[in-house]
Amino acid sequence: MLVQSGTASAKKVAKDGADMQTSDPAMPTRVPKEGGTKINMYFGDTVIPGVLNDSETAQTLVEKLPLTQHMSRYSHDFCGVTQDLPYNEDEVHYGWLNGDIDYATDAPYFTILFEDEDVSEQYGSQVNIGVITCPLKEISALEGSFDVRIELAE
Repeated sequence: MLVQSGTASAKKVAKDGADMQTSDPAMPTRVPKEGGTKINMYFGDTVIPGVLNDSETAQTLVEKLPLTQHMSRYSHDFCGVTQDLPYNEDEVHYGWLNGDIDYATDAPYFTILFEDEDVSEQYGSQVNIGVITCPLKEISALEGSFDVRIELAE
């Protein structure tokens, strides 16, 4: 089931305008952008596939691929300080949807968020740049820190 959410509050949140699926909680909430850029992220022997959107931030990242990003697991995400990337202020929002690949403007961070979307709107400075395309448990089961290789998918 696809749901498109409208803006219900004054602050912009991750679900505003997002194409979402709610029928399978084991999968990412956000539906990948059709025609987006397919990537693979290598956490050791585990490959996490994803799709980047057409935002300026995501497309700048695509131009830098392949790259290696150091990331560590936290309670609801894998995150790592990254290089500054351009972003449009109107794309900055609060919170995330489970499975989102975001750029957090305040550090800056590259982050893959896999749980706690229901309490995520307390966190600001998020720019969605894509979504993973595998079951959430494939990333949430990982522990520790990784030098994650990110590259275009074949």
